[in-house]
Formats: sequence, structure tokens, C-alpha cells
Amino acid sequence: MTDLSAFPIAGKWPARHPDRIQLYSLPTPNGVKVSIVLEEMGLPYEPHLVSFETQDQMSPEFLSLNPNNKIPAIIDPNGPDGKPLPLFESGAILLYLAEKTGKLLPKDAAGRYETIQWLMFQVGGVGPMFGQLGFFHKFAGKEYEDKRPRDRYVHESRRLLGVLEQRMAGRQWLMGDEYTIADIAVWPWVRNLVGHYGAGELVEFGKFPNLRRVLDAFVARPAVAKGLEIPQRG
Repeated sequence: MTDLSAFPIAGKWPARHPDRIQLYSLPTPNGVKVSIVLEEMGLPYEPHLVSFETQDQMSPEFLSLNPNNKIPAIIDPNGPDGKPLPLFESGAILLYLAEKTGKLLPKDAAGRYETIQWLMFQVGGVGPMFGQLGFFHKFAGKEYEDKRPRDRYVHESRRLLGVLEQRMAGRQWLMGDEYTIADIAVWPWVRNLVGHYGAGELVEFGKFPNLRRVLDAFVARPAVAKGLEIPQRG
């Protein structure tokens, strides 16, 4: 049996199944990327809820795994060379798991890098911009009288949606017929923008029919429907 006692985080969230991938997360757009990809790949894993309400992400145990205090993070007990691998940053985790399993990433070099390109598009653009819009529209920032910060992120989010709309014209997924980790990175954020953030009207989401079509297909996948609820909130 794998021994995870060397990892302080295992003290706060004990592993009942230490031979499985340990997922430390919360069902946010970044968090569900990893639960969805694990479900899609059929990998055995054990989820642990990192509660923001109790500031779990600031605990010494969590910071020992991710010093940037963000979810998700994992420990793969069967990492490279058979050694446990701790890993944070959702984009890095998606890429690692795709390469580990040979799934959800094109085999040819050109397709591989094109997929990574769209993964980086989400990590560097979609996530930060949509997240800031959520802050200024729904959360503490909504109390600010000056709406220029909100509108800055509205315009940029709308621009990014336009890029995606153009990309998805005549395509089933970001890479055409092949469903990849790029889709698992992007669509939870689109879903969150128009759902949880309630910003659909602000960004004029009705003007992006391709995005609605693909988003509907994404959430209809059984692995996605399951992964969106993992870890279950307390």
C-alpha cells in the first residue's frame, strides 16, 4: 500500500484509498476541470473538499502542497518512476494526466500543440477575465459605484467569447471532432460566466449561438455532469 505520510496534507485530509489519485478541490470552474478529466479518463481517485468557508486553502497542510493557496491540487501516488507526484495548477494537472494516460490529447505533434494552445488560452485569458467579471458583477465588487472596472472585464470577456465563437463555427469541439483537455478547461468557465455569475446578458451571450450549442453538448456528457458536483460541498 502506498504511504502518503510524507505529505503533511494527508494529515489534514487522510486518504482512505492511498493508492488512488488524491484530489484536493472545490467545485469551482478551475476545480471541476480535474474532477471532470478524472471521470472522463476513468482513473481511480479520492476527492477531498477544500472549504473556502473555513479557509482550508490557507492551512499549513494545504500550503505544503500548493504554496499559491489555490485549488485544485493532486497527489498521484503512481507518478513518474513510480514515485508519488504532488502537483498544482489545473492546466498543468490536465496536461499531466493526458500525457500519463494517452487520453484527451492528440497523438500527432501539431494537434498536441494546438490543443495546448487552447488550454493556455483558457488559463491566461478566459479564466482570469471571466473571474474578474464575476467579482465586479456578482461578488464584493458589485458594490463599487464606479462601473468602469466591471465594464473593462465585460468588454474583454465579450471579446474572448467572440474568439471562441469564431473557433467553434462548424466544429463539434475546439479541436474539431476530437474532444480534448482544452474543452475540459474552457467550457466550465463559459458555463460559470452565464450561470453562477449571471453575466449572460452583460456579455450578450445570445449573440454566440455556437457557444450555446457546444456548452449544451458539454454539460450533457455523463462524466461532465458527475464531475461538476465533485467534491460535494459540505
